[in-house]
Amino acid sequence: MTTQNFDMIVIGAGPGGYVAAIRGAQLGLKVAVVERENLGGICLNWGCIPTKALLRSAEVFHLMERAGDFGLKAGSIGFDLEAVVKRSRGVAAQLSGGIGHLMKKNKVTVVMGEATFKDKSTLTVKTAKGEETLTAKSIVAATGARARELPGLEADGDLVWTYRHALVPKRMPKRLLVIGSGAIGIEFASFFNTLGADTTVVEVMDRVLPVEDAEISKFAKKQFEKQGMKIREKSTVTKLDRGKGKVIAHIEKAGKVETLEFDTVISAVGIVGNVEGLNLEGIGVKTDRTHVAVDEYCRTGVEGVYAIGDIAGAPWLAHKASHEGVAVAEQIAGLHPHPVRPEAIAGCTYCHPQVASVGYTEAKAKELGFDVKVGRFPFIGNGKAIALGEPEGLVKTVFDAKTGELLGAHMVGAEVTELIQGYAIARQLETTEAELMHTVFPHPTLSEMMHESVLDAYGKALHI
Repeated sequence: MTTQNFDMIVIGAGPGGYVAAIRGAQLGLKVAVVERENLGGICLNWGCIPTKALLRSAEVFHLMERAGDFGLKAGSIGFDLEAVVKRSRGVAAQLSGGIGHLMKKNKVTVVMGEATFKDKSTLTVKTAKGEETLTAKSIVAATGARARELPGLEADGDLVWTYRHALVPKRMPKRLLVIGSGAIGIEFASFFNTLGADTTVVEVMDRVLPVEDAEISKFAKKQFEKQGMKIREKSTVTKLDRGKGKVIAHIEKAGKVETLEFDTVISAVGIVGNVEGLNLEGIGVKTDRTHVAVDEYCRTGVEGVYAIGDIAGAPWLAHKASHEGVAVAEQIAGLHPHPVRPEAIAGCTYCHPQVASVGYTEAKAKELGFDVKVGRFPFIGNGKAIALGEPEGLVKTVFDAKTGELLGAHMVGAEVTELIQGYAIARQLETTEAELMHTVFPHPTLSEMMHESVLDAYGKALHI
């Protein structure tokens, strides 16, 4: 058994882990990363990136079907699902390979294997060549998460899929049931629905996209239904009867059970942290419902042991993990970074229409005791949106009536996942409504709606 010594070891090479490793190396630390599967983690290989590649194909297909709306002619429109998936996997492979290059460039040692804490500064790693021992004063757990599976709804890869199966589908579903309408569920529902699947979404909460502002959720639902999706809220799938080529789903609402037949089910009911096998309890690290308990600086309470990304709890977003990775590496190197504030992190969902938000919803702001001013601006009032053929959408802003602080921003519509960063920067800079009003937004752009929404909150909107 060989032993290697480092200043910092990261367990997991996802968007939190590999970024932490790079930042640590930039600061002069001797760094190692332990990864059991793929560099880039779930995000690059089985999550953020390949799903966006699939959704891009669906978006182009949707535009081809609308060719006549733009004065264009296109015949024999169709798709090759195998080719769509092949492109998606190619995009993921390209980026995963790029992470390997970044590791070499920054002189980060990569150890492929499974790590277990022997003590707070020692890891035992099972590799293809045997066991290795790695030591460091600082160790960062960045092992991510996986799909949650509920009893009776377990995936089998044939009739019932998780996101992994849905990324490499063996067939095009004809009658699809998606359980859960969070980002993962609604993105796959949007993809398969656009390609022609008869899609039903079941959500246990009182609205789809339940973490979003209620007004945005309502708007998005209306658009999904226009596209042919069937949305069932306040409903629970209690049982799946699996037969040859079909699944009978038992769907309960208000005590009444209805049975419906599908040929494919995608379960998207949340995630669980990958805490097993690390021996966290053995070194004194506390976990709470499969996630590691950390403070605002990602410290576990055990000296020298940190946790970042999905394993450290919500929000379960790649960019949150990356930011935490940088902050932890800087702490280890002796710097004093600011803590990560969850309410300052933007969330994006790449369904059609897109949904994006940052900060507090209107309801949350009121719950926290703020006296709020709310502004809204519809896409139909924006020249660029109409020119794009995307007039359905809404920008909503929430301000503190007393201070003018931007408390939250919420959007639904074309390209809002790109627009939201403007409001994220505004919040980070502690911008008030005055600065946003005095900012000159370029014309013609979708971003003008961001300006108009601010103006509307104070009764000054110009184009509605």
